[in-house]
Amino acid sequence: MDIKNVVVAGGGVLGSQIAFQAAYCGFNVTIWLRSEASIGRTQPKLDNLKKVYIDTINLMATKEGQTPQNWANGIADFETFDKDKCLTQVESAYNSIKLELDMKKAVADSDLVIESMAEDVEQKIEFYKKLAPLMPEKTVLVTNSSTLLPSKFAKFTGKAEKYLSLHFANSIWKNNTAEIMSQPKTESKYFDLIMKFASDIRMVALPVKKEKSGYLLNSMLVPLLFSGMDLYVNGISDPESIDKAWKLGTGAPKGPFEILDTVGLTTAYNIVKMYLKVPSFLAPYNFKGMATMLKDYIDKGKLGKSAGEGFYKYNKD
Repeated sequence: MDIKNVVVAGGGVLGSQIAFQAAYCGFNVTIWLRSEASIGRTQPKLDNLKKVYIDTINLMATKEGQTPQNWANGIADFETFDKDKCLTQVESAYNSIKLELDMKKAVADSDLVIESMAEDVEQKIEFYKKLAPLMPEKTVLVTNSSTLLPSKFAKFTGKAEKYLSLHFANSIWKNNTAEIMSQPKTESKYFDLIMKFASDIRMVALPVKKEKSGYLLNSMLVPLLFSGMDLYVNGISDPESIDKAWKLGTGAPKGPFEILDTVGLTTAYNIVKMYLKVPSFLAPYNFKGMATMLKDYIDKGKLGKSAGEGFYKYNKD
């Protein structure tokens, strides 16, 4: 089976990136969205991604850009980089992506559906129940969930044998990793197919051999983010100082709060909410304090970098 027609369900920070990267690599891409308001939120993300890709390609064509820190392997290999070709691919990707509100129409000829919805169990179950009867027999379904196990949702998909996880890092054009994880009912040939697809969209495909909440990356990253927020909500220090401690102490390019702004505070809030049922005397972190703090930022419109402000302020291009 060859994958040609890709549907991304959800146009959030990562969903829009996945769609743009797949289109950049020549796939036919449709983004399914819930409402007209969702289109209003997604289109600016695509507009910005076009600019980011163009700026990155222009930088890659300079001496400054030809360093490990600035090179974007999701866009091109160093040895075969062709600036004009890459810019043409960006224009083609931007012009070809379709935004669709009708779920049945969106998935009618889909080879692959990538679910990139909010980290909310009930929302995902509702989505899968609506999607299941609409997908063609050929369609393979993957989830980009950051922390939720695919086995939790397999029975709602109508095609458990063709359902697995495909998880991306943020800033997909530069941090080009994709973690592929099966659930117990996934057939191996579909695992292999998604490994190939990940490579075809210029990702480094990383197999996860057992179901693990958080896969490889987030199993290491989430405790860092929790620790940073815990220091903040317990009054130990402020976001900027916590970030400086991590960056100067380890040489990392970003601290936990800069990472949170990149990921988006709504995603962080949804993950923290899943831990609120843990009794406080057993919880390793102050999850209640984190949830209250994140909700306050969200209510003020401080959603992260994509909104122009989160823990830090950003210039909106």
